[in-house]
Amino acid sequence: MNIGTVREIKDNENRVAIVPSGVETLVQAGHTVFVETQAGIGTGISDDDYRAVGATITASAAETWERSDLICKVKEPLPQEWEHIQPRHTLFTYFHFAASESLSRAMVDRGAVCVAYETVEDKLGTLPLLTPMSEIAGKMAMQEAAKYLEKPQGGRGILLGGVPGVPAAQVTILGGGIVGLNAAKIAAGMGANVTIMDVNLERLRYLDDVLPANVTTYFSNPLHIREMLAVSDVIIGAVLIRGSRAPVLIREADLRRMKPGSVIVDVAVDQGGCIETMHPTTHAVPVFTVDEVIHYGVANIPGAVPATSTYALTNATLPYLQAIVNKGVKKALNDDPGLAKGLNAAGGEMFLDDVAESFSLPFGDRAKWLTE
Repeated sequence: MNIGTVREIKDNENRVAIVPSGVETLVQAGHTVFVETQAGIGTGISDDDYRAVGATITASAAETWERSDLICKVKEPLPQEWEHIQPRHTLFTYFHFAASESLSRAMVDRGAVCVAYETVEDKLGTLPLLTPMSEIAGKMAMQEAAKYLEKPQGGRGILLGGVPGVPAAQVTILGGGIVGLNAAKIAAGMGANVTIMDVNLERLRYLDDVLPANVTTYFSNPLHIREMLAVSDVIIGAVLIRGSRAPVLIREADLRRMKPGSVIVDVAVDQGGCIETMHPTTHAVPVFTVDEVIHYGVANIPGAVPATSTYALTNATLPYLQAIVNKGVKKALNDDPGLAKGLNAAGGEMFLDDVAESFSLPFGDRAKWLTE
């Protein structure tokens, strides 16, 4: 199969979807790998590094798309890339369709096969291609929150962990999944007082067992969230609904309960966000202020640490990529029901019912498409 990877063009997205070790594995299996020139530069991987393991370096993204049957990316295709997408293409990347009607409509219109990292499941029902980026995003969320609490950044001027005789900051985390757990680890390690909220009591029991004593678990409901807004210096949005838009947990009217200079980091922003006043931002301009509360809404947080995140991502994606290219798309998906859950759209139909309904798109039967 002809496999391509292109240079990511999202603002400050420095990751790359295939590293040289992956290229070598694919080439040895008899495939041809096209890599757009400078695709790996943000991660510190040169064109010569790719050439040395058998990749063909292309002069442009357009050439890569034209010569490839499967395109492996990191982030969703941006409007500048849509014109290159044809029905013969398979795209293997993050999509987060629920957050964008324009992207969802464009991919349905282009008719390509869209296999989304974020909805692939393993045998345990977890999300193996989302987990490593969620780990990084959770840890980085606290780094960013600590920075924007500083007075020169517009924050309250509070040290996250405090010092003897001066209280530590209060951090509230909405969601006890992978992002929430990792955010709590970092916040607790820095000495903050942490409250982690979730609606799953079993998950709260687990978190209570594994996290240190300065982390408190609290059942999540609107009243409890409003209570925490009044005392929190940092809010971390860490909610995930698989394949659907994140629920809005904090309304604009509730925001006024927070102290001036408090910080919200909404990691769920790539799924629409769980804060009503949040919108996606970029690493170039990461924050904005509403009602004197700093909002951080970068939708590709791990892109800031590509030397870590590229390898964490590709360690996870390569086995699935190998299955797809070695067996062909339909056989690979039929052989692995968890991988099949990554099939979000194909042939002009959307296979995520919530997305299809929300955006009035043609809703298709994934199982039928796989057997045709």
